Amino acid sequence: MSGTQYAVRRAAIPYALKTSISQCPSIAPVLLRQSFARTASSTVTSRPSTTPALTHQLNRIPIQQRRTSGPLSTTSQTSKILLQCSSRPLSTKQSDRQAQTPTTGSYRNETRANRTIEDEDDTDEGEMFKRSEKASAAAQINLSAKLSKDGAGTGKKAGWGEIMRLLRIAKPEVRPLGFAVALLLVSSGISMSLPFSIGKILDIATKPAGEGNELFGLSLETFYTGLGCLLALGACANFGRIIVLRIVGERVVTRLRSQLFRRTMVQNAEFFDANRVGDLISRLGSDTIIVGKSITQNVSDGLRSLVSATAGFTLMGYMSLKLTGILALLFPPIAIGAFFYGRAIRTLSRRIQKALGSLTKIAEERLGNVRTSQAFAGEIQEVGRYNKQVRKIFELGKKEAYLSAIFFSTSGFMGNITFLSLLWFGGGMVKSGEISVGDLTSFLMYTAYAGSSLFGLSGFYSELMKGVGAASRLFELQDREPTISPTKGVPVPSARGDIVFHDVSFSYPTRPAVNIFKNLDFTIQQGMNIAIVAPSGAGKSTVASLIMRFYTPTAGKITIAGKDISTMNAKQLRRKIGFVGQEPVLFSGSIAENISYGRPHASRSEIVAAARKANCQFISDFPDGLETQVGSRGTQLSGGQKQRIAIARALLKNPDILILDEATSALDAESETLVNQALGTLLASNNTTISIAHRLSTIQRSDMIVCLGSDGRVAETGTYKELSNKEDGAFRRLMEWQMSGGEQPKRTSSPHLTEEEELLYSVSEGDVHEEQDEVVRKEEKEVKAVEKGETEKTKDGQN
Repeated sequence: MSGTQYAVRRAAIPYALKTSISQCPSIAPVLLRQSFARTASSTVTSRPSTTPALTHQLNRIPIQQRRTSGPLSTTSQTSKILLQCSSRPLSTKQSDRQAQTPTTGSYRNETRANRTIEDEDDTDEGEMFKRSEKASAAAQINLSAKLSKDGAGTGKKAGWGEIMRLLRIAKPEVRPLGFAVALLLVSSGISMSLPFSIGKILDIATKPAGEGNELFGLSLETFYTGLGCLLALGACANFGRIIVLRIVGERVVTRLRSQLFRRTMVQNAEFFDANRVGDLISRLGSDTIIVGKSITQNVSDGLRSLVSATAGFTLMGYMSLKLTGILALLFPPIAIGAFFYGRAIRTLSRRIQKALGSLTKIAEERLGNVRTSQAFAGEIQEVGRYNKQVRKIFELGKKEAYLSAIFFSTSGFMGNITFLSLLWFGGGMVKSGEISVGDLTSFLMYTAYAGSSLFGLSGFYSELMKGVGAASRLFELQDREPTISPTKGVPVPSARGDIVFHDVSFSYPTRPAVNIFKNLDFTIQQGMNIAIVAPSGAGKSTVASLIMRFYTPTAGKITIAGKDISTMNAKQLRRKIGFVGQEPVLFSGSIAENISYGRPHASRSEIVAAARKANCQFISDFPDGLETQVGSRGTQLSGGQKQRIAIARALLKNPDILILDEATSALDAESETLVNQALGTLLASNNTTISIAHRLSTIQRSDMIVCLGSDGRVAETGTYKELSNKEDGAFRRLMEWQMSGGEQPKRTSSPHLTEEEELLYSVSEGDVHEEQDEVVRKEEKEVKAVEKGETEKTKDGQN
């Protein structure tokens, strides 16, 4: 795709307004629609634009295009309405704007609202987003629940204590590890006897003819046979050691992952607000593998190197103390180099794991929202962002490669110098008769064994430090105690009873300076259907989070049947609550598995009954019925289908408290009516229902309405009739905004631009498009450069 095509594709994306606008409070859709209208109006001054509105609600329809002779003209044109049922369009009609004019509401309030919009339009764009007091308070972020990137949040400096804790992870595997160590001693002992035997054989071979040809009292044939059997035994022992250690390593990784996932799942909402899922996945994935390898296979290799080095130096000392002394002079530099190399590798390992966590986070977020990226033609941008993080990891890998190359090449060179020195001095000792040819050969072989063992020990230390770096990230997660324990507290046999908010104040833990509620006080009587309405950001959904104990109030308390919920067992309380959110969440699996998520042992008939109550007749259209796979996050289903399955999941629990966070926002009028009938049946069974409502149909069927103000307090409460008849009431204002349809009155004056202004306007528009094209060209160059580099690397590898 060329840069020009890419820019055109970006610019031609229509403003598709989906029913997600209906999930906003009453005033928000109006502001959004007027914002879209202004945006569309400014867009068509340079090029025509189509704005399809996908909606279930009538007051969403009159979104209009504005285009006449002047760029600022507000002459309206009627839009077409496409009525569709199933997969066939039924009719296309012109909407009559006058017919859609709301018959309810106050003209004074509407005029005031329209004047507010005009004032906002006249505000300078640079001044529209000045930092408010609320934004200044929100900047005071509390990330005490956030895990550190490199595990330094444990407050402990990596040392022997942390190394011992790392090794203690393998404590449950002591017996198989002990057996593996025994096999290691057998195989290492046999291997270390080979140089000694070769030396003796060479001594016999260099003796004059006629002298004895026995070795350790055995003929050469018998000795060779016995040595061959010993080598076979060593191979079997080595085979057993590898098998045992691999199995033990897999057990350790499995146990670590299970423990950490369990520990992660019991954390409270504050923890997930502060930590990205990608970083947690990295800890559960790559970090556990590194830790498992470092305390099983790596420890085994380290012990093998230690045994070989100890035995080698002992036998070398037995053969020649003089040559052993020469060798000992070169040992300290290698040991010191290994120490500093291990420290550097540990630091690099932590940085690499941190970068891998960020990479996993980017991939998880972008692939999980790939449709959004494609809708905005942002594929190149996302590839560039991913490649940027990949390059960071590549640079860290290069640093590790340079460190390893410097250490091992230097150590290897020193080892070769040592070997050359031993040959020099050893040759002189052979000439003087101080040592035989066979003993010198054995000594040199033991030198090679000991040298490789020293390299093995340095590798063991560096891998152990990698394990410590990864383990510190795991320990930080493992040691974190949730602020709300899911299992501690008073048992909850029932959640029936009045729900009372007693002067509740609350701010989110990550934003402690922003008060969501302040002295919130209201009562929900048992068996009532209550609707909670409020402007956007006033805390409607937060009410549900507090009742389900996702968070704890900063002041005040919430009681059910007179009992403080902060003293209750959180898990048992949540089992008594059914919840349907604005965005229904489904898990990979079948429809039946998702419906029975709250009751895994529910019978088939109960699942079918819950699906029917939630108007899930669409299931019969699928070939596999209830066994139809919904895909990752329910991607194989439409928004309305997912929402009805979520409602069926809540109904199957038959909860004491049912919380509906705009649960019917993605349903058409017919489906909403059927679902409301099902919910009405549930209400008849004396269940308490809390509806976080934006839609008028949901609000009208409630027994009581709680209207929250933007100040975090209750603005007013009452029935729909009482509040709708209350002039200048908060609820009535919200409803008037909703029923207005978002129409903005005509402006009395629409001055046309002068020729000079039009010229400046067109020039500025051209500058904007040139900047967009330049950004696109830059992104394409970066991607092509990366692809070219990968191609060259592939060719080099093939050559």
